[in-house]
Amino acid sequence: MVDRPSVDETPEQAIRSYYRALRNGDALAPYFSDAETTVKFGISETLEGGEAVADGLREQTATTTEWTVDSHDLVVDQRETVAWFADEVGLAWTDTEQQTRHEFDTRWSGTLERTDRWRFVGMHVSTAREI
Repeated sequence: MVDRPSVDETPEQAIRSYYRALRNGDALAPYFSDAETTVKFGISETLEGGEAVADGLREQTATTTEWTVDSHDLVVDQRETVAWFADEVGLAWTDTEQQTRHEFDTRWSGTLERTDRWRFVGMHVSTAREI
């Protein structure tokens, strides 16, 4: 079953839905705003602008599999049309091109905006070590 962002969900539900979509290999771009100011910082990448984020997420989905996304401390707050979050996440995946398994203890933070539904406008994923 493909997980899709829902119009009626809370910011926390949107974040958890994104985690499930990542685990399942579903499309991730619908979770992000297509605005030029949208930014996603990954462990080893920076994507700026909605189009670049969507392209990067499509590439990620096409070249990775077997995702583990274990949320350990999700904290979310919101005001009307803006929400922010922080989490500690056990993250692992297999790079299908290099047949390499990557595992990290990561820190996530970001901002969501509600237009028609909650979407990320900024996301930052980091770890204490590099890939």
